[in-house]
Amino acid sequence: MAPAVIAPRILCIGIPVRDLTFRVEAVPARGSKANASHLAEICGGNALNAAIATARLGGRIVFAGPMGDARETSSDFILAQMAQEGIDTAHIVRMPGLTTPVSAIMIEASGERTLTIYRDPGLWRVKLPDADDLLADCRAVLIESRCGPFCIDLCTEARRRGISVVVGVDRAMSLQDGLLTAASHLLFASEQVQKTAGVADDGEALKRLARLTPAFLAATRGPDGTIWLDEGGALEETPAFAVEAVDTLGAGDVFHGAFALCIAEGKGVREALRFAAAAAALKCTRHGGGLAAPQRIEVEELLRGEA
Repeated sequence: MAPAVIAPRILCIGIPVRDLTFRVEAVPARGSKANASHLAEICGGNALNAAIATARLGGRIVFAGPMGDARETSSDFILAQMAQEGIDTAHIVRMPGLTTPVSAIMIEASGERTLTIYRDPGLWRVKLPDADDLLADCRAVLIESRCGPFCIDLCTEARRRGISVVVGVDRAMSLQDGLLTAASHLLFASEQVQKTAGVADDGEALKRLARLTPAFLAATRGPDGTIWLDEGGALEETPAFAVEAVDTLGAGDVFHGAFALCIAEGKGVREALRFAAAAAALKCTRHGGGLAAPQRIEVEELLRGEA
């Protein structure tokens, strides 16, 4: 008999969020009111959405990052959801007196989302557990870029150990951000890569950033696919899958998680980008943020259909 394949262990670092989602025909005008057709309470946050996706796609996930006081209800709700997904939460740091982030999200009929979120500023004072504990048997680290201030040293140590560090960039980065050099893979969205580089073109922005970092660079563009730089510095594109989107919330995070899993499995970036595009496309066809992430068999079926 062939030996059993052990799923790769992936460390996800981020700040979990309790999401309240409202489905609306359109975002109401300033000062007005609108009725929602549906309400859902889900867990979210960039890294947590990615962690859920990665777990469903076959990874062994351990999550690290700050959460609010042990007495509050939001963190308990999120931890229960994570347990259902099989995510290891032993390294989450509960911070006395602080509040776990909460967001309100409006999702239009087109699938586009508008949100507001509260994050307790004190969460950034978190001290993560020891690197030896977090990185033991780890094949990849996936981090949301806003968490750089409390985990640059961990990411640097991961790279020293030969562990891939995949950064899902959720906002424009400073050109002095330590993650630019601590990462092995930087996954931007179009808006963020242009703002970071100060260039109003995705391809030129990637080329400018390539002068500052040795990391693999890519920018996602929703239905227009992903643009990226190959090892020789040439621009390439991976097309998106054509689907009828009903909810784009968490799609980029699902993309990041699927990509990180492929890298942890030893696949090349071309295959990883295609796999990630399929996973993100399937997520967009259903409501629920990261909790709408697909199973691996669904992604593989979509890829076979497009072959």
